Amino acid sequence: MTHTLGPRIVVAGTHSGVGKTTIATGLMAAFRAAETSVAAAKVGPDFIDPGYHALATGRPPRNLDPWICGVDAIGPLSARAATGSELMVIEGVMGLFDGAVDGEPSSTADIAALLRAPVVLVVDGSAMSASVAALVRGFRDHRTDVDLVGVILNRVGGEHHRTLLVEALESIDVPVLGAVGQHNELSWRDRHLGLVPVVESSADVASSIERLGATIARACDLEQIRRVAEDAPRLDFAAPPEPSRVAARPVRIGVAGGRAFSFVYQDNLDSLAAAGAELVAFDPMEDERLPTALDGLIVGGGFPEVYAAALAANTELLANVAERVRGGLVTWAECGGLLWLARSLDNQPMGGAVQTDAHMTGRLTLGYRHATALHTNPVVAVGDTVRGHEFHYSSATPTGDALRLASRFGERTEGFATPTLLATYLHQHLGARPDVAARFVDACTRTSAHR
Repeated sequence: MTHTLGPRIVVAGTHSGVGKTTIATGLMAAFRAAETSVAAAKVGPDFIDPGYHALATGRPPRNLDPWICGVDAIGPLSARAATGSELMVIEGVMGLFDGAVDGEPSSTADIAALLRAPVVLVVDGSAMSASVAALVRGFRDHRTDVDLVGVILNRVGGEHHRTLLVEALESIDVPVLGAVGQHNELSWRDRHLGLVPVVESSADVASSIERLGATIARACDLEQIRRVAEDAPRLDFAAPPEPSRVAARPVRIGVAGGRAFSFVYQDNLDSLAAAGAELVAFDPMEDERLPTALDGLIVGGGFPEVYAAALAANTELLANVAERVRGGLVTWAECGGLLWLARSLDNQPMGGAVQTDAHMTGRLTLGYRHATALHTNPVVAVGDTVRGHEFHYSSATPTGDALRLASRFGERTEGFATPTLLATYLHQHLGARPDVAARFVDACTRTSAHR
């Protein structure tokens, strides 16, 4: 099967925090309100922004991460994400050229070049006039394989200010595709890891996104942006690799969700389902027991630290989880999931299935990792190396020795493993590693068959 990647644009920023998430999400909402079927993707290892995209587009959230998945996976993943849409909006990560510090492709510019997608640059114009030309010229000319086709000005002070910025950009022949002022609709709720996940207040966020879309529709030339996207060449890609179906019957795997655990990649869920998993959602803050007849358990990341008291108060579920996991329920926990399975989180009792204690530190651990499995577990074969990402403000004591994590700046061990458990801080994206999904489902099948 092949997928065609049609009209598309990349919305990038000059640097992190200039409002590209607001502009990109607003464009998605504006096009959808104009009855355009719009797909979305986020560059890099992000969980929160894609949630906003999903509300804005009505489609599943998607990520494009060339460092984790490899450059060969980006075209197929993009085309699959865009299937059935008229336009795809790809939101960048940090600034246009920022990414991993090891020289491997990972930036928004890398994605734009791989997909031959035009770039719309979001520029904070609040403290500039003529200088905007020098700034944009640098971004336009820095890489010849990146096609910067226009600018959306953000935080514009008024019509006079807009005129000065537009005139400056006319001098370097860069069109202004929109000029956005400072509106309440453009203020988004924040937290220590970025935007607050939409799952915490989806109805309010949906209303905010609708208002945001209307604001962006007034401030930007949607037809010109559409024409820019349509100028991108149509590209055909083979379908992304899928895991072998390893289960003769559906394998029931519980997936933690709700307000505390919303960090799971859609592509991972798709791979698990393709391998034969029947995914059963549950909420660790609300449900008193795990779903019935489970063969496996997945607890992704999120904000258990924000809801530690409520999670600790659900003593019946914690006891059930501890019993099941210790009894051999095949389990994969990432980051926040590790905290929930620990004995405690900031002295609040947690599941106790993993013999460690977690604490919030105020110190950020961030970056891409090569992770090699050191002990038998149901996710990664011993000696196999996978790629992933860490992003957390907590630590666990002891740290564990399930994986050896390596980056440009050194190595360390972390995480906990048994033949039926892997609980670590590492987030994996399975876009190019469907075998990992198949291995996990197979472990669920084999363990279940021996009970």
